[in-house]
Amino acid sequence: MTQELLDSDEIVTELDISHLAIEDDTPVDNFQSEEQQRLLVEPLYSAKALPAPFLAAANVGLFYKLKGEPVVPDALLSLGVQRPDDFSQRRNRSYFVWEFGKLPEVCIEIVSNQEGDELTLSRKSQQKGKTTVKKDLYARIGVRYYVVFDPLKQLQGADEMNGALLRVWTIAPTGYTELTSAADITAIGESIWLEGVGLGLTLWEGQFEEEITRLWLRWCDREGRVIPTGAEGQEIERQRADRLAERLRALGIDPDEV
Repeated sequence: MTQELLDSDEIVTELDISHLAIEDDTPVDNFQSEEQQRLLVEPLYSAKALPAPFLAAANVGLFYKLKGEPVVPDALLSLGVQRPDDFSQRRNRSYFVWEFGKLPEVCIEIVSNQEGDELTLSRKSQQKGKTTVKKDLYARIGVRYYVVFDPLKQLQGADEMNGALLRVWTIAPTGYTELTSAADITAIGESIWLEGVGLGLTLWEGQFEEEITRLWLRWCDREGRVIPTGAEGQEIERQRADRLAERLRALGIDPDEV
């Protein structure tokens, strides 16, 4: 098989990937990043927010070519595909584009420090000889939406977030064009709709897994309502049941006997 074929857009299977490092056991950046990653994955499944099949994952290698290192988005979303059943096979444990037959629609980067190369190259990366920031890499390989969330305001330079907490780009013939440039996302409740996915992203402030209110990035519907987690969904159902029981009692009906 020639290198020209491997670099083409054709779908190839049964490739030798024994040379690829698909798991490096590197820990996540920090507690907030790890929680944020889960908050971008779990609600999509528990709320059945998208037609099946789809694949949402966090901190998984995205292998877009046979030779070279992968890019590892903090979260990704791919429509029309699902995880293989057998994780004992190496080719089933990471997102190999030639196995799934497509790129993810969305790749999200959560800024935790100034070393991630999301929009500009860090000094460390420059010293290592790197020349491409993640934004340009995702654009080059053709990921439809690129999202950068900067909850701790680590990247606020003129060539970076420039005051915004959330920026989103979409693919165009000449690279990425920004969806959020007309109204930068800087405040709680502001959202951006991703037409090609059927979901939006919004800034949300609240409690997730602990009794501390923090700023989060969440999926939302077209009206900006967040997609609930499994726990939130259960609470919503409980509140509905309580309201129904109250109405029945007001009508003189014992809800326990209905």
